[in-house]
Amino acid sequence: MFTRLNKIYHEFSPLFWIVVAVRFIDGIGGTLLFPFFALYITQKFNVGMTQAGILLGMSSLFGLIGGIAGGALTDKFGRKQLILFGLIFSALSTLTFGLVTDIKALYPIIIVVGLLSSISHPAHEAMVADILPEEKRQEGFGILRVVGNLAWIIGPTIGGFVANINFFYLFVIDSVISCIVAAIIFRALPETKPAPHAHAQSESILETIGGYRHVLKDKAFTAFVVANILMLIVYQQMYGTLSVYLRDHHNINPQGYGFLMTSSAITVVLFQFWVSRLIKVRPPFLMMAFGTVFYMVGFALFGVFTAYFLFVLNIVIITIGEMIVVPTSQALTANFAPEEMRGRYMAFFGLAWTIPSTIGPGAAGYILDNFNPNLLWYVGGLLCGVSVLAFYGLHLRLGARPQFAPAKEENQPLETVPLS
Repeated sequence: MFTRLNKIYHEFSPLFWIVVAVRFIDGIGGTLLFPFFALYITQKFNVGMTQAGILLGMSSLFGLIGGIAGGALTDKFGRKQLILFGLIFSALSTLTFGLVTDIKALYPIIIVVGLLSSISHPAHEAMVADILPEEKRQEGFGILRVVGNLAWIIGPTIGGFVANINFFYLFVIDSVISCIVAAIIFRALPETKPAPHAHAQSESILETIGGYRHVLKDKAFTAFVVANILMLIVYQQMYGTLSVYLRDHHNINPQGYGFLMTSSAITVVLFQFWVSRLIKVRPPFLMMAFGTVFYMVGFALFGVFTAYFLFVLNIVIITIGEMIVVPTSQALTANFAPEEMRGRYMAFFGLAWTIPSTIGPGAAGYILDNFNPNLLWYVGGLLCGVSVLAFYGLHLRLGARPQFAPAKEENQPLETVPLS
């Protein structure tokens, strides 16, 4: 095992491993708080999931605007400055959320935080794409998935215990971690934005923003984003709505929900390396369709199962799909993008996350509060099924293009690499 890990380590640059380390540290802070935010709102302010969903949706709506601006700023000014801004602002805004005592005050705060906290998101993904060569991106994003889920093993488990003591402590810990990560990035990471070509003309900021016209004209990429939106509307229910559903309809407390998230993380840590190497030699759009099938099955079964151990099984099924879909979608986005437009392509792909975050919680909350709650998961399975068909259609249309060709088989299969 040590030999295999050492081989993987030397296949990537030191800069990439610095990014891996800071993602892990920052991930611990995020996973301490994020899975319990909907519980915090409904419990502290004594409101239903519909109102909590509206607040979360507002955050995502204004985050969409901030992310679009951030993509243009990333291509114009670089990655590092925006990442540092995002971390410091995140620390301040997280503390503000924890100090609010009137739910009415959350609405203007949500707008400001949504706008500014998302500006740095495209810069994170563009930096990874800068550092990784094209043939290593899918596997590199898979490694980031592993360390992110190592954080999920630690974060939700601790967060569940802390939330039972005092929710405010979660906000304090997350703020401190954001400041630590900002200090590491400031000291250890250089700017990674590619130098402009000798013949390239300097753009004004308005011209850079106007470059989104090129992204919108890329109909194949737009179709890819839409297919992701359908699937991610369902997937994101796992990180908010599911905790409320399990609490209200199956009497599962935050610690039980935290263990479900930890079981997902353990699955990724154990199998993501193997899955990444297995799928990188297969057609990527076909892998997107295949992975989404697991989402379709896993989420639909939440409306069928009632036993806790079966909920754990559902999470594992969904996680199998996640191990296939997430690194593949990130690598595909980087391969769609011209080098000088990576920030804007990454920002536009961010719509696949922010649009579901905007409409998903409110719509899910409305179903939970007014209809049979199991209906939420049946509708989710149906949406994932439509997404499967969309990804398969993209495979038929785009699969033969060189930038979407799977990686070549290595000379030595993974199974023959010595384990010690």
